[in-house]
Amino acid sequence: METMSLWQIWCIAGIVLCITEIFTPAMFLLNLGFACFVSAIFAALGVSSLIQVIVFAIFSAIFIIWLRPFLIRKRESDTPETVEMYIGKTAKVIEKVTQSEGRIAIFGEEWQAKSLDNEEYQIGEEVKIVKNDSIVMYVQKA
Repeated sequence: METMSLWQIWCIAGIVLCITEIFTPAMFLLNLGFACFVSAIFAALGVSSLIQVIVFAIFSAIFIIWLRPFLIRKRESDTPETVEMYIGKTAKVIEKVTQSEGRIAIFGEEWQAKSLDNEEYQIGEEVKIVKNDSIVMYVQKA
């Protein structure tokens, strides 16, 4: 069985760091993962291990100082608007809506829904979203 090359180890470390970033979205581990990939390139070129570690340290600092703020701003600008944008909009009932359950569709999305005015709404009816509570939209007659 063949042993792993250093460039493969750097790549695996980079992948692990990038995946770990999913669970801790601080945009920190992602930068370290990117630095691992740069070090993997140097390892593939046959550069010594000491130089690879130095490259890793330098690129980690560069990515954290310059790339991380950009990634954080990008993530914040891509954050969808709050569900408040749905208030006052008309939705279509896709599963009978009562005081305790139901589903509506709006903007190509499905949401849990409850009747706010004690009415029942049948599939295909249009309703107006009047408020929300987390993932539940409260509706009344459109």
